[in-house]
Amino acid sequence: MKAEIIAVGSELLTPFRLDTNSLFLTSELNQVGLRVAHKAVVGDAPDEMCTSFRHALDRADLVVSSGGLGPTDDDRTRQTVADLLGRKLYLDDEVLQSIRERFRRFGRSMPQINERQAQVIEGATILKNPRGTAPGLWIESRGKIIILLPGVPSELRALMEQEVKPRLLKLKLPERLYTRELRITGIFESDVEQRVSPLYAQYPDTETTILAAPTGIQLHPRMWSDDPAKAEATLDELVRRMSVVLGEHLVSTGGESLEQVVAQLLMENHATVAVAESCTGGLLAERLTSVPGSSAYFLGGVVCYSNELKTSMAGVPPELIEAKGAVSPEVALALASGIRKRTGATLGLGVTGIAGPSGATPEKPVGLVHIAIADQRGPQESPLQLPGDRERIRQFSAQRALNLVRRYFLFPAHGRA
Repeated sequence: MKAEIIAVGSELLTPFRLDTNSLFLTSELNQVGLRVAHKAVVGDAPDEMCTSFRHALDRADLVVSSGGLGPTDDDRTRQTVADLLGRKLYLDDEVLQSIRERFRRFGRSMPQINERQAQVIEGATILKNPRGTAPGLWIESRGKIIILLPGVPSELRALMEQEVKPRLLKLKLPERLYTRELRITGIFESDVEQRVSPLYAQYPDTETTILAAPTGIQLHPRMWSDDPAKAEATLDELVRRMSVVLGEHLVSTGGESLEQVVAQLLMENHATVAVAESCTGGLLAERLTSVPGSSAYFLGGVVCYSNELKTSMAGVPPELIEAKGAVSPEVALALASGIRKRTGATLGLGVTGIAGPSGATPEKPVGLVHIAIADQRGPQESPLQLPGDRERIRQFSAQRALNLVRRYFLFPAHGRA
């Protein structure tokens, strides 16, 4: 059974608003056995909206829209769909009373304009909105299903979970989508593809999506099937074989992020970590503390951009900075050792580099980064020459520093290199 998603709103056609609802809806629809064949973003013009809905109904068995159910003149989804289906809108007294009651609970009287949100398409099932004023609508017409949802993400998600998904499950669709998520770091997207692509032909019932970001590569093997046991076994076997060819670059097979894996390793080894960051500007500390319970292993850190703070906060000798420069292997080593000693952490991490676009020299170009990890035996340093703009260089640097911690525990003989 095919589905199509339509995101309504002229603001989604500007650079200022991102359509995140479609991502959520795709996941939810896949889980109940609906294949999303198309997505569309359309502005508030009635003729454009009508064209989008007409084409969607020609192609798909089920259409879900988000947005255009508000109280203002440019909220035209209800009217557009009603006109397309040849149905009338009517004012539903129960919905109107519910909207008025919601305003009363917040100590306000309902503006007259909000009456528009109580308009319902003839024959539609009303989907009660627990987090907002506009209800959703479930409409069946000529063997097709149309679901109209508000565009506010919190409202859409609540309606999807409480009202829409239970109804979709009653359709008892035979197929389901089964997925896995692998996280990889330390190699580029093309290297990952070269390693795993020979497996694709051996598993023709599956398809694999590869995604690249500064925080690592993701592989998403997936399979549509009406046989759960077969699908799970096939994906398990494929993931095992992918794990072999990816080797030490494989971070997780269950979708866990690098910082989650590092957190688990630190806690399993009763270890702590502290950081001294220059070019990453706190990104490393942010990622370490993004995992709940991080106070068990993260002691703290400093963002020491200036040479004076490198000395006062992380104990880097000023004569070392003078002799070698702030961006150097020696300063990275001193940052890692200094922050470890000052905090009493098991491990210290030091990062210094040139994120650009200024500050470079022929000897030290933009993208040159030095990262060091230190334990009681002393520090080791890992140099990088990274491509990309300032943000990409900073993100890659934080990723590499986290991976040094992962390797420290997983590969004790060479994990600090």
